[in-house]
Amino acid sequence: MRRTSCVLVMVMAAAGVSAPAAQARETRPEWSACSGAPAQECATVEVPLDYRKPRGKTISLAISRIRTAKPGSRRGVLLLIPGGPGNPGLSRPTTHGSRLPQEVLDRYDLVGFDPRGVGRSTPVTCDLTGADADPQGFLPWPGVGGDITESVAKAKRVARACGENGGELMRHISTRDEARDIDRIRQALDERALSYWGVSYGTYVGAVYATMFPERTDRVVLDSNDDPDPRMLERGWLNNFAIGARDRFPDFAVWAAERDDTYGLGATPDAVTSTYLDLAAALDENPRPGVTGNYLRAAMFAALYSDANFPLLAQIMAGGPPSIPVPPPAQFQNGYAVLTATGCNDVDWPRSVDHYARAVAENRREFPLTAGMPVNIMACAFWPYRAEKPVTVTSHGPENILLVQNLRDPATPYAGAVRMLEALGHRARMVTVDAGGHGSYLANGNPCGDDAVTAFLTSGTHENTTC
Repeated sequence: MRRTSCVLVMVMAAAGVSAPAAQARETRPEWSACSGAPAQECATVEVPLDYRKPRGKTISLAISRIRTAKPGSRRGVLLLIPGGPGNPGLSRPTTHGSRLPQEVLDRYDLVGFDPRGVGRSTPVTCDLTGADADPQGFLPWPGVGGDITESVAKAKRVARACGENGGELMRHISTRDEARDIDRIRQALDERALSYWGVSYGTYVGAVYATMFPERTDRVVLDSNDDPDPRMLERGWLNNFAIGARDRFPDFAVWAAERDDTYGLGATPDAVTSTYLDLAAALDENPRPGVTGNYLRAAMFAALYSDANFPLLAQIMAGGPPSIPVPPPAQFQNGYAVLTATGCNDVDWPRSVDHYARAVAENRREFPLTAGMPVNIMACAFWPYRAEKPVTVTSHGPENILLVQNLRDPATPYAGAVRMLEALGHRARMVTVDAGGHGSYLANGNPCGDDAVTAFLTSGTHENTTC
């Protein structure tokens, strides 16, 4: 028995999961230089692996900060919650701090973190192999004509790999757990309440935190909002991509039509749309070297995140080479594992393959741009763990939340933001920005929207505004 115990402790140490502490202790972070980000300090915070066992095994969260240069004006901390799920956030005090107005920097220490399972926090991986490890295939595009045979096979392989290779942490990665982790960060920083800026999936994390810990919130900015309806979480982060692409693609079509002399994609927006749909179908049957129909669809969706990406899509449509940027393999493996675990642990997904086959067929007819991808089967249909009960976002708490939302966001569409506003009720107001792309505050050059968010962070002013 003693040999077995020693082996288990060594395995946990190798995986970054610590054996139980003799007793619960409140410790302050030990700050030191942050590798690769000289303006930041970094530290770690120990949190429970399983919050049902608060004195059990722990994992580490990597946190960072940049202190305000004006401590006399300091209001508190501004926590920067990344999206994803699966995106790192440790460098955000540097990357996002460089864009924040000085009046915000004067009022707050900026705090970043890698969520559980991500980056320099205790990491997790499914250790995918072969084509399953190809970053270009992470979105579940159906096969030609909407066939999901290979999608089913991949979903089974990924679920099995995550269950076999993800260790104990894999079943303890969820939005509810991330909200609990954030409160442990708050405690470690000795802050009575947190202000935070959550982006994309980070808006759902922020809304869940505001629901679970309403009196621990100060000023909350939710930027590019997820639909918080637990029924919609069945499809997780993919749920609204079809609507988002439909809302956003016309911006690209107008842009390309204005440049028909350059790209030859059509002289009108309708013509550009037809060119895209016809080309995707043709590439399904006769792909170019490196460019299949689904490659084009993936390039389309990536391009919709920012107007700056439009030339990339136009060049591919005009016959150019494949050129979608992809993350390094290790970063993809880590991010994809956390993304998958979060989506699967947050809510139970349908198990029937026929359910997905019908959904894909219907979705392809209604939303031809995305060809059934947003409702296709994924690993969650075969996930080996039971999901947690989703948190229902509510209006209980202070009036201290400001949503900011682009009208034409491909990943988190406006309709979802409206539902987030409704769920938060009297607590929230929304700044609606007449812009396209993913990310609103300090992301698309709209002074009206940016000024409204800055005013809220610095003075607490928040009203429903259209910019």
